[in-house]
Amino acid sequence: MSIQPLLEKLQLGDLELKNRIVMAPMTRNRADNPGNIPTEIQATYYSQRASAGLLITEGSQVSKIAVGYINTPGIYSQEQVEGWKKTTEAVHEKGGVIFIQLWHVGRMSHPDFHNGNLPLSASAINPHSKSYTPEGFKETVTPKAMTLEEIKQTVLDFKNAAKNAMDAGFDGVEIHSSNGYLFHQFFNGTSNVRTDQYGGTIENKARILFEVIDAIKEVMPENRIGLRLNPSLNGVFGMTMDEETIPTFDYIINKLNEYDLAYMHLSEPFTDVSSIPYAEKEIAKRYRPIYKGTIIINSAFDQAKGNQVIKDGFADAVAFGKPFISNPDLVERFENHDPLAEYDTATFYTPGEKGYTDYPSYQEQEHV
Repeated sequence: MSIQPLLEKLQLGDLELKNRIVMAPMTRNRADNPGNIPTEIQATYYSQRASAGLLITEGSQVSKIAVGYINTPGIYSQEQVEGWKKTTEAVHEKGGVIFIQLWHVGRMSHPDFHNGNLPLSASAINPHSKSYTPEGFKETVTPKAMTLEEIKQTVLDFKNAAKNAMDAGFDGVEIHSSNGYLFHQFFNGTSNVRTDQYGGTIENKARILFEVIDAIKEVMPENRIGLRLNPSLNGVFGMTMDEETIPTFDYIINKLNEYDLAYMHLSEPFTDVSSIPYAEKEIAKRYRPIYKGTIIINSAFDQAKGNQVIKDGFADAVAFGKPFISNPDLVERFENHDPLAEYDTATFYTPGEKGYTDYPSYQEQEHV
C-alpha cells in the first residue's frame, strides 16, 4: 500500500518533519496566572501531541500592549521564557518539532487590558467585534492610531519575542499576520486609512510585515521563520474585504519569494465569500503557483481532504485545529484509520486540565 500523503516526511528549511500533519495554533487560555506564564500544563498538552510533524503553539503576545484575550501566554518576559522551556524540552524529548506563534491583536484588544488606555491599531477605526476580557466578552472600542514611534517599538517587540523564543528552545516562530489582528489591520483598506508610509498604497500597507521579518532574521535563521495569512477573511474578527484586499495579498505573497522562510501558513475562507466578486474562494489553488516555498493550508480539513490537497500539489502540509484538541494521537488515528474523538466546545477556553490534557489516546480509550 502506498503511504498517505499526510504521513510522508517533509523538509522544512533545515528541519525534517516526520509527517505533513501540523497542529494549528489555537487559543486555549490556560496561562491563568498574573504573569501569563506557561507552566507544566502547557508542557503536558503540547508533548501529548508531539507526534505531529510540526506543532505551532497558541498565539503568544509579544508585549503587554499586544494582549487581547484573558489567560493567554506571552513571550516577552524572562519568566515566560523559563516557563516555555518546560514545553520545548517536553516536546523535544518526544522527538517533536515546535514553533511559537508571535501575536499582537491590535484593535481586537480592550482598555481593560491596558489600565484604561486604548488598544493600538493602524487607524482609529472600531472593528465592532468583541474582546474576551477578565469580565467576559465586551464590545470593542475605537483604537488609537499608532504613531511612527509606536510602530517602530512594535517591530522591536517582535524581534525581542523571536530572540526570547530561541532562548526558550523553540525550533522556530510563526508571525501571526492573520485573522484580523494587527498586521491584517494594516493590510486592509477598511481598517487602514493612514496617509503616511504605512498607508495608501499596497506596498505601504504591507510595509510593517516586511520590517518585522527583516528585524526577526537578525536574531534567528530566516528558514526558521513562518507566517500566517488569511486573504479572504470577511465578516469575522472585525474584517471587511474590499477590492484591493486580494491584490494586497498577491503583492505580499509575491514579495515573500525574496525570503528563504520556513513556510507560509494559509487559511481557506472562514465564511462563505461566494457572493463577493473580489474575494478568492480557493486560496491554496490561487497561491500555489505564485509562492515558491512551503505552503501549509488550514481551515476545516479532514483526513481525506488533507490527503487530497497534498496529492493535488496545492499544499505541502495541512494544519488541523479542533481535531487535535480531542485527539492528542491524531497522527496515529489517521495512520490506523481509527475513529476520532469528539471535542467539547464548552472547555475550549476554560482554565485547568479539563478539556485540555485529559483527552485519552485511542489506545488508552480502548483499554479503559
